[in-house]
Amino acid sequence: MQVSVQLEYDAELKRYSAYVPDIPGCGEGDTPEEAVSDLQESLRAYIEVRGLEKAISLIRPVTEIRQLDLTELTGA
Repeated sequence: MQVSVQLEYDAELKRYSAYVPDIPGCGEGDTPEEAVSDLQESLRAYIEVRGLEKAISLIRPVTEIRQLDLTELTGA
Protein backbone atom coordinates (compact mmCIF):
# COMPACT_ATOMS: atom_id res chain seq x y z
CA MET A 1 0.00 0.00 0.00
CA GLN A 2 1.42 3.34 -1.00
CA VAL A 3 0.56 6.59 0.76
CA SER A 4 1.29 10.23 0.00
CA VAL A 5 3.59 12.11 2.35
CA GLN A 6 2.99 15.79 2.98
CA LEU A 7 6.02 17.96 3.74
CA GLU A 8 5.82 21.34 5.44
CA TYR A 9 8.63 23.80 6.09
CA ASP A 10 8.57 25.99 9.20
CA ALA A 11 10.60 29.08 8.30
CA GLU A 12 10.74 30.22 11.92
CA LEU A 13 12.18 26.93 13.20
CA LYS A 14 13.99 26.20 9.92
CA ARG A 15 12.80 22.59 10.08
CA TYR A 16 10.64 20.28 8.02
CA SER A 17 7.70 18.18 9.13
CA ALA A 18 6.47 15.13 7.25
CA TYR A 19 3.20 13.31 7.74
CA VAL A 20 0.62 11.13 6.07
CA PRO A 21 -2.69 12.95 6.57
CA ASP A 22 -4.66 9.75 7.17
CA ILE A 23 -2.27 7.99 9.58
CA PRO A 24 -1.23 9.14 13.08
CA GLY A 25 2.40 10.11 13.43
CA CYS A 26 4.82 12.60 11.98
CA GLY A 27 8.49 13.15 11.36
CA GLU A 28 10.76 16.15 11.73
CA GLY A 29 14.16 17.08 10.40
CA ASP A 30 16.47 19.76 9.09
CA THR A 31 15.93 18.50 5.53
CA PRO A 32 12.97 16.91 3.75
CA GLU A 33 14.88 13.62 3.67
CA GLU A 34 15.47 13.68 7.45
CA ALA A 35 11.80 14.44 8.07
CA VAL A 36 10.68 11.54 5.85
CA SER A 37 13.19 9.19 7.50
CA ASP A 38 11.87 10.19 10.93
CA LEU A 39 8.31 9.64 9.70
CA GLN A 40 9.25 6.17 8.48
CA GLU A 41 10.50 5.29 11.96
CA SER A 42 7.25 6.56 13.47
CA LEU A 43 5.18 4.52 11.01
CA ARG A 44 7.33 1.42 11.65
CA ALA A 45 6.53 1.68 15.35
CA TYR A 46 2.84 2.21 14.61
CA ILE A 47 2.79 -0.93 12.45
CA GLU A 48 4.86 -3.00 14.92
CA VAL A 49 2.40 -2.31 17.72
CA ARG A 50 -0.72 -3.06 15.67
CA GLY A 51 0.46 -5.38 12.92
CA LEU A 52 0.29 -4.41 9.27
CA GLU A 53 -3.29 -5.56 8.57
CA LYS A 54 -4.70 -3.85 11.66
CA ALA A 55 -2.71 -0.66 11.00
CA ILE A 56 -4.08 -0.50 7.45
CA SER A 57 -7.63 -1.14 8.66
CA LEU A 58 -7.34 1.82 11.07
CA ILE A 59 -6.42 4.32 8.38
CA ARG A 60 -8.97 7.09 8.35
CA PRO A 61 -10.77 7.87 5.10
CA VAL A 62 -8.55 9.50 2.52
CA THR A 63 -8.17 13.20 3.14
CA GLU A 64 -9.61 15.45 0.48
CA ILE A 65 -7.49 18.46 -0.41
CA ARG A 66 -9.07 21.38 -2.22
CA GLN A 67 -7.79 24.72 -3.44
CA LEU A 68 -9.11 27.95 -1.92
CA ASP A 69 -8.64 31.36 -3.51
CA LEU A 70 -7.86 33.75 -0.68
CA THR A 71 -8.56 36.79 -2.84
CA GLU A 72 -12.22 35.72 -2.95
CA LEU A 73 -12.35 36.03 0.84
CA THR A 74 -11.26 39.66 0.85
CA GLY A 75 -13.43 40.77 -2.05
CA ALA A 76 -10.35 41.91 -3.98
